[in-house]
Amino acid sequence: MSNNVVDFKRPPQPKAPKPPRKPNPGLRKLLTVLAVVAFFVLTWAYFQYVGG
Repeated sequence: MSNNVVDFKRPPQPKAPKPPRKPNPGLRKLLTVLAVVAFFVLTWAYFQYVGG
């Protein structure tokens, strides 16, 4: 056999991009609860110090 043979090989396939990570549902609930609590605290502080 001759060493003059060209081997045709497939180029390596590009890796599939990773899907975007979804936020943790527990963290999302925690942030929602914190936002609601902050809203009520800010509302209370407004009426307490500024007056309604």
